[in-house]
Amino acid sequence: MATSDKPKVRVNGTEYGWPRKPVVVVCIDGGDPAYFDHGLAHGYIPNVARFMKQGFSAVADGTVPSVTCTNNMSIITGAPASVHGISGNFYLDPATGEAVVMTGPELLRGETIFAQFARAGARIAAITAKDKLRRQLGKGLDVSRGNICFSSEHVERCTRAEHGIENALEFVGMPKPDMYSMALSLFVLEAGVRILERDRPDILYLSLTDWVQHKYAPGEPEAIEFYRKIDDCFGRLADLDAIVALTADHGMNDKSKPDGTPNVVWLQDILDAEFGQGDTKVICPITDHFIAHHGALGGFVRVYCRGGRATPEAIMRLIEPVPGLAEIYDRHTVCKKFDLPLDREGDVAVISARDVCVGGSEKEHDLSGLGGHRLRTHGGVTEARVPFVVSEPVSDAHRLKATNGPLNSYQLFDYAINGTR
Repeated sequence: MATSDKPKVRVNGTEYGWPRKPVVVVCIDGGDPAYFDHGLAHGYIPNVARFMKQGFSAVADGTVPSVTCTNNMSIITGAPASVHGISGNFYLDPATGEAVVMTGPELLRGETIFAQFARAGARIAAITAKDKLRRQLGKGLDVSRGNICFSSEHVERCTRAEHGIENALEFVGMPKPDMYSMALSLFVLEAGVRILERDRPDILYLSLTDWVQHKYAPGEPEAIEFYRKIDDCFGRLADLDAIVALTADHGMNDKSKPDGTPNVVWLQDILDAEFGQGDTKVICPITDHFIAHHGALGGFVRVYCRGGRATPEAIMRLIEPVPGLAEIYDRHTVCKKFDLPLDREGDVAVISARDVCVGGSEKEHDLSGLGGHRLRTHGGVTEARVPFVVSEPVSDAHRLKATNGPLNSYQLFDYAINGTR
């Protein structure tokens, strides 16, 4: 059947044509544009350079808070967080008052591009580095019909019934990677190459991990090695006659003092000193199971009032003069500004400056995992600018749409599928 005879697929208000050949979207976790800038200037990412020259490239706006779960879900739904509901890696459940990791598929609202295309008969493969994303990526995706969804974190546990693939380690031909290594991301890319060779899925989604970017700034030898290797994989994907589209879930900034110690505003301690312990609760949306990356410190936090002395107005007055806090909003304002779901927002949102991060109470954050490295982290507005690259030219209409802006990272599937037709 010709592509023109295939059905159009509508997801969260956007209509997608049928991919004319495999579309591979890669989310480079922590892939700040500065890494591409350095690689282009020094010539070690030739495939990305080719994509930018022959195809389309820009810097796009990611979703704030600029964290992994929020932005991966925006990309795979083609929609802002106000639609899909995932506004962090970690949130306060209003029903229980308990803080929980925000990775359950039941928390994801609306449809994913994967599930809707699969229902229309497309073949889908989604591979992620961290298993925390896998269940949300695979929501509504029937793996019994030839679709695949697994993580490199738990690749040894893959079964055909749950993941659509078995013996994945043997299939990829690499040893199981360590969680805290560049190999975790390289395994995802290698698996993607092999699945593209064998199955030629209509859509292939590859989501990496940001271990390298948390540890190493652009230009450091380890970062150069990583980007050289992932660029090679991007080229191999394109050489298999696929459209390759690249973005990131967030950028990354150094948030350390000149002496190398983390530059942190301990917001919970400030609030406790004024209002008393238990009167407020600071939630850090960057929090996940892998705190060695960042010690659960980022550029965006939420404050919840617990019904005592603290009110949103009183909190905002108190912290407005605190150095390093760039933006402070009440619940309704932050949701309107950043297109966030109102029912999953705190009473006050606090966003730090580029070189500062915000935490809860100092005694609650374990920074031992930094291992002597400077703290590099994300979450705020200054980490929300991300690469947006498509390996083939896009239509004049899509170029005009990007020029007139704003261009959002969650539009990448629209550009990769509709824009290249």
